[in-house]
Amino acid sequence: MNSESEIILRPTTVQDLETLFTFQVDTEAIHQAAFTPKDPTDKSAYIAKYSKLLQDPTVNNQTILLENKIIGSLAKFVMSGDNEITYWIDKNYWGKGIATKALKKFLRIEKNRPIFGRVAFDNIGSQRVLEKCGFIKIGTDKGFANARQEEIEEYIYSLSERE
Repeated sequence: MNSESEIILRPTTVQDLETLFTFQVDTEAIHQAAFTPKDPTDKSAYIAKYSKLLQDPTVNNQTILLENKIIGSLAKFVMSGDNEITYWIDKNYWGKGIATKALKKFLRIEKNRPIFGRVAFDNIGSQRVLEKCGFIKIGTDKGFANARQEEIEEYIYSLSERE
């Protein structure tokens, strides 16, 4: 990524799902995400789930583009009455500030607050993304992480103010 490159967000389409799925089958990425479907390699389940979510008015799905290439996704969804965010970046773009820049842009589009982010205790990169975007760690929880086949701790972050 050079200094002239701009990250663009646009609403996710069904056509994007094929590409987005490929990012989510990388074993290192699955481990970092931790809280994944039981079988993250089940493409038909992925396509069916996200095709349905694209129709849900409470979900804001955005595709991340860099130089006209799909490199990730961001979404706001509602879980147990709370606004939550999730994001996934192609591993080839980790460590380049892309997730932080994309999330900052997303938070200007997505106005619902408070909004929460959850991250595995050892996913330092994702913790930094949330913190750089103004999220504050407010607690912890434990949950079964399919990707690791064990219960692990996750950190809960919150963003209350609009940027």
